[in-house]
Amino acid sequence: MFGEHILWTDLTGNVLSLAVVWLAMRKTLWTWPVQLVGAALLFAASLHASVPGNALKQVLFCGLALYGWVMWTRGRQGSAGLVVRQATPKERAVLIGALLVGTAVVAELFVHLDWLKVAWSPWANAYIFVGSAVATFAQSRALVDFWIVWVLVDLVGVPLALKSGLYVSGAVYGIFFVMVMVGFRNWLRESRGVDAPRQKAVTA
Repeated sequence: MFGEHILWTDLTGNVLSLAVVWLAMRKTLWTWPVQLVGAALLFAASLHASVPGNALKQVLFCGLALYGWVMWTRGRQGSAGLVVRQATPKERAVLIGALLVGTAVVAELFVHLDWLKVAWSPWANAYIFVGSAVATFAQSRALVDFWIVWVLVDLVGVPLALKSGLYVSGAVYGIFFVMVMVGFRNWLRESRGVDAPRQKAVTA
């Protein structure tokens, strides 16, 4: 594609990542198993491209996908299931704090640990690593705010992916942005009670 070698693991993993965003918009339980498979494929692509930060992010995604799977499965049970909502001020403070502190800690690891050193911008790698984790955790709790975090991560992810040679990943980030904005609008509308009665976070 455009004279560049494309990894099939990168291509397939990103197709599944797009599917994850679409499934999240629909609030279906299938979001999590699809994310688990996609993360495994992107892990392989990241190792091939020598992007340790992204590879570790995919390992974390596998764990968070399992956690989200459990949380959303429980959310389908009973009348007090998981409901789409906006984060409380305290929850927002925790998410922001985790993003800032986590980025600083992981960036230091990327700088000082030889096996984790990255060729381009350890801070960008760290930000994407931690931001992705924060967004996925917030998603597992059905918090509307996870869409906003994803937008912020995408803004850094595009140049990093292109610089690292993951051209499919870079192109997909642009599609992500549009889908994320639509998902944010839909979840925000529901959290404000536009669609009454309020629906559970998991529909199928």
